[in-house]
Amino acid sequence: MSKIVILGAGISGHVAASHLRRKLSKEHKVIVVSPNSNYQWIPSNIWVGIGRMKSKEILFPLAPLYRKKNITFLQAKAVSFHPEGDPKESKPYVLSEYVVGEKKGTQEKVTYDYLINATGPKLNFEATDGLIPGLNKTYSVCTYGHADHAWHGLNELIQEMKKGKKAKILIGTGHAKATCQGAAFEYILNVEQELRKHKVRDMAEVTWISNEYQLGDFGMDGMLLSYNGMTMKSSEMVEMIFEDRDIKWILGAGVDKIEDGLAHYENLDGEHRTESYDFAMLIPAFSGHGFKAFDKDNQDITNKLFKGFMIVDADYTSKPYEEWSVQDWPETYQNPSYKNIFAPGIAFAPPHAISKPRKSKNGTDISPAPPRTGMPSGITAKLVADNIIDSIKKGKESLEHKGSLGNMGAACIASAGYGLTQGSGVSITTYPIVPDYHKYPKSQGRQLGKTFGEIGLAGHWLKLALHYAFIYKAKMKPFWWLIPE
Repeated sequence: MSKIVILGAGISGHVAASHLRRKLSKEHKVIVVSPNSNYQWIPSNIWVGIGRMKSKEILFPLAPLYRKKNITFLQAKAVSFHPEGDPKESKPYVLSEYVVGEKKGTQEKVTYDYLINATGPKLNFEATDGLIPGLNKTYSVCTYGHADHAWHGLNELIQEMKKGKKAKILIGTGHAKATCQGAAFEYILNVEQELRKHKVRDMAEVTWISNEYQLGDFGMDGMLLSYNGMTMKSSEMVEMIFEDRDIKWILGAGVDKIEDGLAHYENLDGEHRTESYDFAMLIPAFSGHGFKAFDKDNQDITNKLFKGFMIVDADYTSKPYEEWSVQDWPETYQNPSYKNIFAPGIAFAPPHAISKPRKSKNGTDISPAPPRTGMPSGITAKLVADNIIDSIKKGKESLEHKGSLGNMGAACIASAGYGLTQGSGVSITTYPIVPDYHKYPKSQGRQLGKTFGEIGLAGHWLKLALHYAFIYKAKMKPFWWLIPE
């Protein structure tokens, strides 16, 4: 009998738990440890943030589903990692603390044979002075609670605009090294369309602010893609979209302080500037959770497991941008020191950024961190689960399932406005995620036939269909596994 513990019940954790439970016999135990009681389909937070969906439409409670599917659920948070046990416990374990109920505040050693760290990122709002969701007229769409609050703030402003108030709206990244530009990109397009639907677009100045060097970088060094039968840079496509919608932009901006209605930032020229606003949605920096790890004698071994995020089978050798390679990226997401620990999705430490790193003239790092959300999170979680399943069934380590972001493609459907007849979506398919400049030297590291973009109503229909398909899949309804990651 094997015991598999999964930390986190987001996209990676839930995907891993679902496949493990489906493919392993009941004698094997699958345990999910998560402080959150609900599963949420995060990509649809955008629509909650403009009032087009209610948060209840994008989430469901985990406990009843896991009980039905024979998955043990502990609503608790991980505190520390003990991959060798301790003087009193011979098995490896994660020290966890319950967050609700009668056991709230009590700690438990959750032992395991295999551990999947799918804790994702910490939303590091405190890395930017004053960036607190709901304060200083700034909001977030990173969780369904944040998105609900963002719509409340945006709707209040819309009502004031209907009474004649001129307004400035600022959307983008709220830290010099933030990632997830894609979510901010979706949100600014949806907000812009909502203003038009409410007939107040002429009352608003809408501005994009980002740590990207060029529009359309998305933390992926930009893309050369096929678009309507021609070849176009992603920067050109996004510029075309922004110009069409009269969205202004500020690039190479490292936001470092927020005051009420005022964003302070440093640009790549080393200038310190400010931008005023009446409503802002700024994506925070992502970071690891600050977990500690200890050996069997309770000596600190955090550096064996973590480098901010969890260390996996990547090449973490420090090297200049010109020497970066797709071979640096992990394939199995296995920790090299403790072979029964894995970290798919956002939980693994990337070997380096994907976009070219840039510093301001003052030496401040201002460039996007690498994105690992959405489709890559699901794919890496499934391959980790499949390797654990094979290892259990064969009685020895099996790592036949591999998938590097350097040989993996991703499809992204970015909502550009909600509506069955007036909605829009920007569909972008990229292959590979991490550009391979050696293999594709003439097309910015990517294969043109598999890297393309489209804009239009069909994109909205597809994103809406995916919303319902992935909620169905997450609820583990009949034949859910036929829906790809």
